[in-house]
Amino acid sequence: MKRNIVIIVALVAGLAAAILSRIYISSKESEVRREKEALAARYGTMEVLAYANDTPAGTVLSASDLGKKRVPKMALRGEAVEIEHFRDVLGRKILIAHEAGEVLFWGDIEGGDTSSKGLSADVRRQMRAMSINVSGAAAVSGMVKPNDHVDVIGTFDFPSDEGKLRRGDPVTCTILQNVLVLATGRDTAKTQSRSFGSAQGYTTVTLQVTPREAEMLAFAEQIRGRLILTLRNPNDTSTEKELPTVDFSKIRSEIEELNRLRQSGKL
Repeated sequence: MKRNIVIIVALVAGLAAAILSRIYISSKESEVRREKEALAARYGTMEVLAYANDTPAGTVLSASDLGKKRVPKMALRGEAVEIEHFRDVLGRKILIAHEAGEVLFWGDIEGGDTSSKGLSADVRRQMRAMSINVSGAAAVSGMVKPNDHVDVIGTFDFPSDEGKLRRGDPVTCTILQNVLVLATGRDTAKTQSRSFGSAQGYTTVTLQVTPREAEMLAFAEQIRGRLILTLRNPNDTSTEKELPTVDFSKIRSEIEELNRLRQSGKL
């Protein structure tokens, strides 16, 4: 009898705890819902396009790749692709991979928002556009174009232990890898599409970089380092780890091994 009473009391206590937990959770859900409604009323919302599936870089967007999502208007207006532009993005290629449910931004799309005139609309959030001086051979004979991806290599005078420059002792290293080209000269992907991709000479290339990367490039140019771009395959997103710094002794010690690997087809 006592055992039955204990079981009944335990069941009642458990049921009460479940009911109280549910009441607490419901109150919290209501609180969150009220906060969302207050934010929506204050800042407004808009319906935007989102990725319906995990989508790799280089995907040409089709209707099955896209869904919709409601987001705060104040935070994403002008950057996220709104639902009324659904047909404008079909058949266009995305530049980087995204996961299902992520918002589609104009900066994700090759050519960006063709209705926008400024470069700033093509720069992704928390990134910066920065121009560097490269032309001719340093820009792969002028064949680097907007929306290409490049590596940035720098050659500098090698400093001594006292911090002084020793003339004739240059050093070369890869500064950045897999960097998006926003513009070549004054040509962006949007202006090139309007001019049918006509090639123009240029002496600067504008890259999309983080603030820290921008500081590194600014310093590299300030000390009169020579910057060179190497062009990547559009589907190659790999990066090399622990790339060595190269000077004359490095070339002399490794050139035979590098040539042997190239001849063997292992590169």
